[in-house]
Amino acid sequence: MNQSLPPHPILREHYTTQQERAAFVRSLFDRTAPQYDRANSVFFLGTGARYRERRLAAAGLQPGMRLLDVAVGTGSTADAARRIQGTDAGIIGVDVSAGMLGIARRRLGMALIQASAEALPLTDMCVDFVTMGYALRHVSDLAVAFGEFHRVLRPGGRLLVLEIGRPRGRLGLAGLKFYFKRVLPAVSRLVSPGTSLAALMKYYWDTIETCVAPGAILRQLADSGFAEPTCATDLGVFHAYQAHRPAQR
Repeated sequence: MNQSLPPHPILREHYTTQQERAAFVRSLFDRTAPQYDRANSVFFLGTGARYRERRLAAAGLQPGMRLLDVAVGTGSTADAARRIQGTDAGIIGVDVSAGMLGIARRRLGMALIQASAEALPLTDMCVDFVTMGYALRHVSDLAVAFGEFHRVLRPGGRLLVLEIGRPRGRLGLAGLKFYFKRVLPAVSRLVSPGTSLAALMKYYWDTIETCVAPGAILRQLADSGFAEPTCATDLGVFHAYQAHRPAQR
């Protein structure tokens, strides 16, 4: 059985126990759902629609595949998958946040379910492709989440996890930290006063700064039964983890 692997230590500035973590994350995303798409379009140019679509295609997504988007949020990654697939049919999205799902339902016609990555409400070996866009830092246990991804994938099924990582160089780290901790919260208070968007940006940086390294994520994917885990990096911070469930012999 895999050992537990939280993506980062307890962030005591935001919550004090692992038991509080899930409620904190759900509440934070519920409160910021109305501003989330606007923030992404303004703040995170490197994680836009074309980037997601390119990474999905490179990972092997093709029309006709049944896809599960874990932590679907407002639907950005699922929408990119829909453009490749040409249809909503066969795409399922799950998320812990009712607020995020409410926004997603306005833009997507696919099946959407409130659920966590660690307890997917799907049967074994029922999808061809699993994706997660920029939410790995928000799960409680990578071992449990990856075990669920592996369980629901059919033999030969593919996994793509997009994530933001800590820059290696000192200058890059200092620049990104200043951007997330100073610039984004200040701009958030200007463009969305009276909301929790600034708090979300602060939480984002704290999870990025303390997240386990790509090597640990790749090792956990292998320990969870995935074959050929790889990590491609763009601009030093945008990571695309790929792997597949081995085909049965």
